[in-house]
Amino acid sequence: MQSACGSGECATRRAAGRTMPSETLKGHIAMGAAAVIWGLMSPVSKLVMQQGEVSSASLATFRLLGAAILFWLASAFVPGEPIERKHRLPLFYASLFGIIFNQMAFTVGVGFTSPADAAIITTITPVLTMILAAFVLREMITGKKIIGVCASAIGAFLLVSGSGGRAAALPGDNNLLGDILCLASQCSVAVYFVFFKNLIGRYSPVTLLKWMFTYAAAACLPFTFREVGSIHYSALPAQTWLGIAYVVALATFVSYICLSFAQQRLKPTAVSMYNYCQPVIASSVAVMWGMDHFGWMKVLSVLLVFTGVLLVTGTRGKRAVQEQ
Repeated sequence: MQSACGSGECATRRAAGRTMPSETLKGHIAMGAAAVIWGLMSPVSKLVMQQGEVSSASLATFRLLGAAILFWLASAFVPGEPIERKHRLPLFYASLFGIIFNQMAFTVGVGFTSPADAAIITTITPVLTMILAAFVLREMITGKKIIGVCASAIGAFLLVSGSGGRAAALPGDNNLLGDILCLASQCSVAVYFVFFKNLIGRYSPVTLLKWMFTYAAAACLPFTFREVGSIHYSALPAQTWLGIAYVVALATFVSYICLSFAQQRLKPTAVSMYNYCQPVIASSVAVMWGMDHFGWMKVLSVLLVFTGVLLVTGTRGKRAVQEQ
């Protein structure tokens, strides 16, 4: 029987079939790397702020300004790419939801609450993203996706809540305020994942993030300049400087490149599912450092998290592959 397509068309389809899964795999690798980095950010940020010299607002400002500088430096080594006039305002809104509201609210929130609380709250992001993607992008909510999101959410919650519970309150802590700020940051990032997916796909990660972080730093500096300027930098210990370097260079610069790269290749729900890996990573590092141990509850939690991720990211037919 003669093929329904011409030889050229069939060759194109075969090439697309070979290329698309490869690009999707690259997206998952990028998000996996970002999840590993972000999994360590909450405890590292808490250690930096516990010294008392660097406030949560100051650390958030370091993230924004430091990343903007790094992205401008990186842009000198990639081809120039002008931003179209019609995309400038949407790019500012993307910066507002993806960086300013997200990073400022989360970093300040972690300063008031415990890393465990913050990690638990991040479990709501995939649920919000899945619902928004269904309404805005017409992304199908299948039974597998619902089961996967729920399984990972339960696993992450059990993992964090079973790791010693709430940390002892420190001077200046306000858990309710911190939890609300962390929740606001997760709502913000869900909006960013869904509403700005098409914009993100139009430009290279360095070009996109160079302007997004520039907008974010310019918007935040007028409010935090005095606080940042009042820090006694010469008195900061090496451990604090290393923590700040980690937050700026890895947890912001490198991780956002990975995130932007993955957003161009994966659906919003698949990207957001990697939030569930962060408590797993944080708990695993605690075990390796002798700060915790693996029991049957942790094993069950990890299995639930990764089973859920596999169910969501593995739900794809021929059409799904083309969309990713």
